[in-house]
Amino acid sequence: MTPILNQCQAAARAANRWSMALTDQKNKVLQAMSMALRQHVDTILLANEQDCHLFKGPSGVLDRLTLTKDRIDGMADGMDQVIDLPDPIGEVLSGWVRPNGLQITQRRVPLGVVGMIYEARPNVTSDAIALCIKTGNGVVLRGSSSAIRTNQAIVEVMRVAGEGVGLPRDLIQLLLDTSREGVLELVQMNGVLDLVIPRGGASLIQTVITHATVPCIETGVGNCHIFVDETANIEMALAIIENAKVQRPSVCNSVETVLVHDSIAPTVIPDLVERLYQYGVACRGCEASIAYDSRIVPATSADWDTEYLDLIIAIRVVPDLDAAVAHIEEHGTRHSEAIITTSLESAQRFVSRVDAAAVLVNASTRFVDGGEFGFGAEIGISTQKTHARGPMGLTALTSVKYVVMGNGQCR
Repeated sequence: MTPILNQCQAAARAANRWSMALTDQKNKVLQAMSMALRQHVDTILLANEQDCHLFKGPSGVLDRLTLTKDRIDGMADGMDQVIDLPDPIGEVLSGWVRPNGLQITQRRVPLGVVGMIYEARPNVTSDAIALCIKTGNGVVLRGSSSAIRTNQAIVEVMRVAGEGVGLPRDLIQLLLDTSREGVLELVQMNGVLDLVIPRGGASLIQTVITHATVPCIETGVGNCHIFVDETANIEMALAIIENAKVQRPSVCNSVETVLVHDSIAPTVIPDLVERLYQYGVACRGCEASIAYDSRIVPATSADWDTEYLDLIIAIRVVPDLDAAVAHIEEHGTRHSEAIITTSLESAQRFVSRVDAAAVLVNASTRFVDGGEFGFGAEIGISTQKTHARGPMGLTALTSVKYVVMGNGQCR
């Protein structure tokens, strides 16, 4: 038996017991964990400093890896919000009585054991644990080698706190094997794991999708767009684009491409470039956009498909909404797309035609997030169309069970 199989089986045994936990018990565990995160900030930060010191990758990834006291407080706040949310387990979704007298109800139940595979995002560790505990699931965490010390510190703090109020220790498993071979073993744990969620770069996600025999939910790359319609309030558009690009460029819901209607491009583009230039944003664009501001460098064909996760943005001038939608269809990743407009007709056309997990009107793409949606935390943002789509909170980690009550009926 391999160490990974041993840990997954241990999580499955613990999940079988925890699936029957009452809401009060779940919330008691989450409260203890939230308090522990705040109490052990120094321990977690010390581990994180070691990971960050050894990290040699891009600055955008380093930002996602880095924790601060405020970010740890945010992790704890997310757990507090999960406590306040209704427990989905046992919820009756529908019910009916058949002509033969059978009473049928559809109820939410835990999935079982969730395998979480993610890169350089230690906040995902606490989010995944919180959501799985509230939904009665076990969780097997496989973070990246770059965050291993931080993840160990977070898991140990939360495990000890949870055990102190009755959580089975084996319910939370952190894999120390961060190799590609370990991932391949994990995603083929049929009969032990019930769901795998990859959360990271395109390469990781593609590896999991290609090799998984366990059901998986694809959390896609975020090549997000904002279309500035000809009727847009220009000051609103500039403020939204600035927020969507600058507030935290290293995350999947930051904007990567801005599409500008050609009728307002002469006004919008110079003001936009000037605004972004103050933050060090490099602008790449089409020939038409360069004509309006010489600070824009020519975009290559690859730029329209790139998730920069950095202070870089692509700008393209389009003749109308149809052209904007066509560009998004060709280059988007079905994550988050936005339109800035004062036209209700344009907004409705954009919303109905754009195929994405989230479509926004006159708002920053940065709002596509479990916490901002009121989920408390998220285990990922699904860009597929089955089971769960968009930011995944508690209900995304549940399945259903039909309960049929009879009094002797035979078919």
